[in-house]
Amino acid sequence: MRISTNTLYQAGFAKLSDLQSNQAKLQQQIATGRRILSPSDDPIASARALEVSHEKNVNTAFADTRKVAQLKLNTLEANLTSVTNLLVATQSSLVAAGNGALSNAERKIIGTELQGSLEALLGLANTKDAAGNFIYSGFKSDTASFTPTPTGATYNGDSQQQLLQVDPQRQMSVNVTGDSLFMNDSNVFTTLKDIVTLLNTPITNAATQTAFTNGLSTAIGNLQGTVDNVLNVRTAIGTKLNELDALDVAGTDRDLQYSQSLSDLQDLDYTAALTDLAKQQTIIEAAQKSFVTTTSLSLFDFMR
Repeated sequence: MRISTNTLYQAGFAKLSDLQSNQAKLQQQIATGRRILSPSDDPIASARALEVSHEKNVNTAFADTRKVAQLKLNTLEANLTSVTNLLVATQSSLVAAGNGALSNAERKIIGTELQGSLEALLGLANTKDAAGNFIYSGFKSDTASFTPTPTGATYNGDSQQQLLQVDPQRQMSVNVTGDSLFMNDSNVFTTLKDIVTLLNTPITNAATQTAFTNGLSTAIGNLQGTVDNVLNVRTAIGTKLNELDALDVAGTDRDLQYSQSLSDLQDLDYTAALTDLAKQQTIIEAAQKSFVTTTSLSLFDFMR
């Protein structure tokens, strides 16, 4: 069978083109560090890599949500620490006000002090977070949680819980509403307002003494109830923060697993690739020499 010169050229050129294409692909793989440059390189691994990448992105999204949850809960905890300190100091003032040796003027001084505590507590109850939202207003976060009134304060928010999905199987409440915190069993603002009124009312006879004693006892009991409620809320917040820390650890472990899976599916074996590149280069050089030699032959060369 006769083989034309044109056929020899075409066959040699096609072989060289394939070798150079393979070499270019190897060089691109080495440059990117990726074994898979297109889905056609390994359809099964490519599909699995897409699944793992999606799972990794979802895991990252949960991690970001947990950061938001931690920020909200830490903001609450810092505020509630101040609320606790204020209420405990107020309790001490109430106990001191029960001293029978105090004069009306001295009780009035304590009343003025507790009026300041009431205003400070209202300030804490109307705290905003870093985004400018009122932290105790529920979903009405753009509305001040409390408005002072002649009898104490009224709540302007709602009782809705702000829920965040912090893990595939965990939805967590990250807010505390003002009504549940400051008006659980009794309205702490009304309690303080009432005791301020009592302290400013002179004791002039047995009836006013009895009214003062009973009112003070009620105020101490109500205030203790509020303190207990605040401490319970703080305990719940601490438990949630610990849970978020544990979820972060688990999420980090999952992220490492996803990264390792992606590496196994996509990353290039540099040692093998460099070896293949050197081999390809040798083959190309040999093919080029062969092509040049073959295409330069004439009829006289074949007749020798």
